[in-house]
Amino acid sequence: MAFSVNTNAGAFAALQNLNQTQSELNTTQTQINTGLRVSSAKDDAATFAIAQTLRGEVSGLQAVSSSLDRAQSSLDVAIAAGEAVSDLLIELKEKAVAAKDNGLDTASRTSLNDDFEQLRDQITSIVQNAEFNGTNAVQNNGDAIIAITNDTGSNTITIAAQDLSLAGTNVAITATQDISTQDLASAAVADIESSIENVNTALSALGSGANRVELQQNFVNSLSDSIEVGIGNLVDADLAETSANLQSLQVRQQLGLQALSIANQAPQSVLSLFR
Repeated sequence: MAFSVNTNAGAFAALQNLNQTQSELNTTQTQINTGLRVSSAKDDAATFAIAQTLRGEVSGLQAVSSSLDRAQSSLDVAIAAGEAVSDLLIELKEKAVAAKDNGLDTASRTSLNDDFEQLRDQITSIVQNAEFNGTNAVQNNGDAIIAITNDTGSNTITIAAQDLSLAGTNVAITATQDISTQDLASAAVADIESSIENVNTALSALGSGANRVELQQNFVNSLSDSIEVGIGNLVDADLAETSANLQSLQVRQQLGLQALSIANQAPQSVLSLFR
């Protein structure tokens, strides 16, 4: 074995091993700090690329969830309006049937007609105010309710608008209809009965649409959760294993420092040859 004070091979080897240990220790500490085994492309380029793609899908699904939430809220408002209109039509029928009584005096008929007109006008008020986020699905020429259903926005759910306005598609009574006479009351009863049937059909369509949106929302939430779990399986660090590695690397670091210290003292042994 040659003795040299110019070249200390043992120190070089000890320093190289110490640097390797320090690099592994830095990686382990990063995993503990971030909770990720793969936090950048430097850690594992292929896995990082896959995880980023999946994160993009999750981000898109979050937009889908927001779109479905808005659609559900619009449907809730439309259904609430439809149910209110249906209730009003039932009350209108009661007033109209009562006004068909030939034995009514003038005061009673006038009172019934006043009530009828108030209830009739309330339908217009409800329909005009049944709006959410700029969407009104129950007015004349109302807005269809549309929601995106996939992370690229290429697929949608569309719930058709239902016209519940006076003299519209589903409500036969007009904005000026009254029950001031027996004949007018008879005509109103016929119009109201057909209106009740039509409004119930419209409500059925809105309710089915709401159920479809809810099912899609549940699916999107489940899909997003599954993808999140998949991303975790790819990039999350096993903190129990990482903790054990940290303990091992800290010991190796201390031993490496001691080995380097011993290697640095080796050239001094040459001095004993000159005593």
